[in-house]
Amino acid sequence: MSQSLTSRTPKPKYDVVLIGGGIMSATLATLLHEFDPDLDIAIFERLGRFAKESSAAWNNAGTGHSAFCELNYTPEKPDGTIDISKAESIAEQFEISKQFWSYLIAKGYVERPKDFINSCPHMSLVFGEKDAEYLKKRHQKMSESVLFKGMEFSTDHKQLKEWIPLIMRKRNDSELMAATKMDLGTDVNFGTLTRKMGRHLLEDSNVEVFLYHEVKDIDPKEDGTWEMKVKDRIHNHKQEVEADFVFIGAGGYALPLLESSDIKESEGYGGFPVSGEWLVSYNQELVEKHHAKVYTQATVDAPPMSVPHLDLRIIDGQKALLFGPFAGFSTKFLKEGSYLDLPESVNTKNIRSLFGAWWHNIPLTKYLIQQVAMTKAQRIQHLREFIKDAKEQDWELKVAGQRVQIIKKDEKNGGKLEFGTEVVVNKKGTIASLLGASPGASTAVYAMLSVLEKCFPEKLHGEWKDKLMEIIPSYGQKLADNPELTEKMRNYTKEKLELEY
Repeated sequence: MSQSLTSRTPKPKYDVVLIGGGIMSATLATLLHEFDPDLDIAIFERLGRFAKESSAAWNNAGTGHSAFCELNYTPEKPDGTIDISKAESIAEQFEISKQFWSYLIAKGYVERPKDFINSCPHMSLVFGEKDAEYLKKRHQKMSESVLFKGMEFSTDHKQLKEWIPLIMRKRNDSELMAATKMDLGTDVNFGTLTRKMGRHLLEDSNVEVFLYHEVKDIDPKEDGTWEMKVKDRIHNHKQEVEADFVFIGAGGYALPLLESSDIKESEGYGGFPVSGEWLVSYNQELVEKHHAKVYTQATVDAPPMSVPHLDLRIIDGQKALLFGPFAGFSTKFLKEGSYLDLPESVNTKNIRSLFGAWWHNIPLTKYLIQQVAMTKAQRIQHLREFIKDAKEQDWELKVAGQRVQIIKKDEKNGGKLEFGTEVVVNKKGTIASLLGASPGASTAVYAMLSVLEKCFPEKLHGEWKDKLMEIIPSYGQKLADNPELTEKMRNYTKEKLELEY
């Protein structure tokens, strides 16, 4: 860590302040700097390096979410048909991310794509006749879309043994199983990617980065700008910093900061923190028998983020297997947060939302209590649904990141628990915040373009348009409606990102 990152003092005023050093802020800062290199931009991160919370490699599953394998994105409608509209939307959003990362590589801002992205087939696996029938219908429907071209389906044990030999070990030949396989899937180390972008901003741009600096409060000023109280956590020094535009990308701490801004759009939002744990194996004999990310159905009353999956992970060149996630509960909003985060977030504007969401999600509360109480042996028992002969000594528990699920105002129920990612912007477009979790990091570029569309519409479609089209060649076009463009973009990103599907 360089001396300048810990001893410099922020200026009193910036054009843009970004709060948080995760993938969202790094993406937005990079985009803004490309659009206008003269913008005065500062990033404040409360910890000692970029990507130590949600973006860190083991704090998320590392799935490049393309809706290839996540069954909760393709619900079955009451008439029995499969709705793939959300899946198509998420697949398109990930293609935008790949285009942006390809631009960074083409420009030389980021090197060695294999450090952060690697090919890894994405699979859905289900058990029993009912789910097999659903998966077959899903495959038929998705195969009609150019975004899911090449998806394979099988119930044949011989074929499944080729795809997932570790899972098929010691299986009874009479067991009905069905799987889909998409070779275009990826494993992504979002922590490494974020730090690569951070290094570029630090060394090759005029963006100012302040580590160990925490924004404690955001207040509106009469002239329409924002005043923030910033604490230097090393020197215990506090100062006020002004900005014309503020982005809150502070993970779980985005919610209390958004509330401190007093914008009308923040009213009624609450947060429900959910932590997680993985079972991880570095046993290379096991690793060599599993080369995919394999997702199945969520159990009854489990949140969508708790869909069980067995994944290949590639972190810092080392391969490992990950199984989970097992849900946990903590009142912290960040892994390195405070146990007072949840109680201190409750106020008169959101208490009805919080109570309503809790009341209508009592089964979820019960599920979380059961998950927290599980022993390692019980977790291994769940793993044995995937790997019949799993041995406890081959696996260790690793704590995942802390997520704050959004609770929104709901006229009927008081409050509603949301599991997506949401951008909240004030009417003037001078402050924006990202709330929520999955699909999160995978769709960071789409999310940050949404921020720019809402906050800088004239510039984005005016003086920034040419640069935007250079960075995201498919911008403004729907890939699902354009097979030629989809193929062209996928070939371009495959080459730049050195993917091997």
